[in-house]
Amino acid sequence: MKRKINVTLSIIALFAVLVSMVGATSVSYNLFDKQVKKDLRIDAELLRDSGIFDSGSESIGSGQFSRITGEKLRITWVAGDGTVLYDNDTQAGKMENHRDRPEIREALAGGSGESVRRSDTFRMNTYYYALKLDNGTVVRVSMEAKAISSLFMAALPLIALIALVTIAICLAISRLLTRQILQPINSMAEDMDKDMLGAIEYEELRPFADKIKSQHENILKAAKNRQDFTANVSHELKTPLTAISGYAELIENGMAEKDQEVYFAGQIHRNADRLLSLIDEIIRLSEMDHKEIGRNFENSDIFELAEGVCRDMQVNAGQRSVELRCTGSSVVRCVEVSLMRELISNLVQNAITYNREGGHVWVTVSEIGGRAELRVKDDGIGIPEEAQEHVFERFYRVDKSRSRERGGTGLGLAIVKHIAEIHKAEISISSTPGEGTEIKIRI
Repeated sequence: MKRKINVTLSIIALFAVLVSMVGATSVSYNLFDKQVKKDLRIDAELLRDSGIFDSGSESIGSGQFSRITGEKLRITWVAGDGTVLYDNDTQAGKMENHRDRPEIREALAGGSGESVRRSDTFRMNTYYYALKLDNGTVVRVSMEAKAISSLFMAALPLIALIALVTIAICLAISRLLTRQILQPINSMAEDMDKDMLGAIEYEELRPFADKIKSQHENILKAAKNRQDFTANVSHELKTPLTAISGYAELIENGMAEKDQEVYFAGQIHRNADRLLSLIDEIIRLSEMDHKEIGRNFENSDIFELAEGVCRDMQVNAGQRSVELRCTGSSVVRCVEVSLMRELISNLVQNAITYNREGGHVWVTVSEIGGRAELRVKDDGIGIPEEAQEHVFERFYRVDKSRSRERGGTGLGLAIVKHIAEIHKAEISISSTPGEGTEIKIRI
C-alpha cells in the first residue's frame, strides 16, 4: 500500500510538472509572438514616417534603418506591381516578384498585412509585417525567431531537472504522509482485541472501524461457538457410546445374569436411540446453518399444524401422565410446513419432558396485532431467571442430570431458535421455577 501511494504521488507530481512547463512555455511563447508582431508594426510605422522611401532606392543606406529601428531587421521595399525595389539583405534585382506574398497582398488591399512562415527544417519562424505607403509602394519588415518546438527542446533539460527534484520531494513527503495516514490503521489493527474504536484519529475511519470490529467479534464468537459445539458434541456422543460399550462388554464376557441381559439390552437400545436422536438433531442444525439451502414456503394454517402435532403426541403425554390441550383459531401464514411442524413439536415435547406427573400443557394459536402467535405453556418444573437467556443455546441444560434421565439432548430449543430465525419470527419466554414455563412465537 505504501509503495502504491508513493508511486501514485510521484506520477501525479511528474504529470503536474510536465503540464505546468508545457503551459508556461505555451503562454510565454504566445506573449512573445504578440510582442514580435507589435514591434514589427511599430518599426514599419517608424520607417513610413521617416520619409526614407519618398525618394529613389539609390538614396537609401543600411545605416539609416538602424538609427530608426534601433535593431537589425530585414527591410524590403516593394513596388505596387510586386517588384522588389530594395532589400537590405539581398540585391533587389535578384529577387522574384513579391506580389503573391500574403502580407504584400493584404497591404496593397487594406493598407497593412502580416504573416508567419515556419521552417520545420531549422525550427525557425519568420515574422513579416507589410505597410502600404502614400506613394503606393509597400515597405515590409521581417525577423526570425525560434519556433515553439525549439523552445521546448531548449527547456527540456531544465524540465527534466525540475521533474527529478519534484519527484524526490514528493517521495519524501509521500513517505511522511503515508506513515501518518497508515498509523491510525496500524493502531486499530494492534488494538483489535482491545478498545479499537478509542484508537481512531480520523472520523472518516469510524464506519470502517465499526464494521471491522463487528466482523472481528463475530469471527471470534463463531470460533468460540464452534469450539464449544465440538466439545459438547464429543461429550454428548461419548456418554451414550460409553454406556452401550459397557453393557455390551458385560454381555459379551458373560458377566450378566439371564435376568440382567434383558435390562442391559434395554439400556443399549435406549442409549442407541438417544445417540441416533442426537445425531439427527445435529444434522438438522447443520442443515439450518446453511443459508443457501432453498426453502419451500407456502400458505398454511398454523392452528391446523398445532392440532396435528398435539394429536401425534397424545400417547407420549399419556405415558408421562401429562394432559395436552390445543386451542385457538385458524391463522394462515406463509411458512415452510415441515420446519413449522418441527418447531411446534420441539416446544410441545420440551413442555411434556420437563413437566411433573399429572401436569398440563396448553398449546394456543391466535392472531394478535396482525401477527400469528403460538403459545406453549406448561405447569412443570420451570426455569430459573438466570438460565432463561441461555435455554436456546446448543447443548445448554438447566439440570444436566435430570435432562439425561428424561432423554433430552439439549438441542431442541436451539432448533426452535433456528427455525424462528428462518421465518423472521420473534421468541419470548417467561418462567417461574416450580410453576411452569410459557414460550411465545410471533410470526
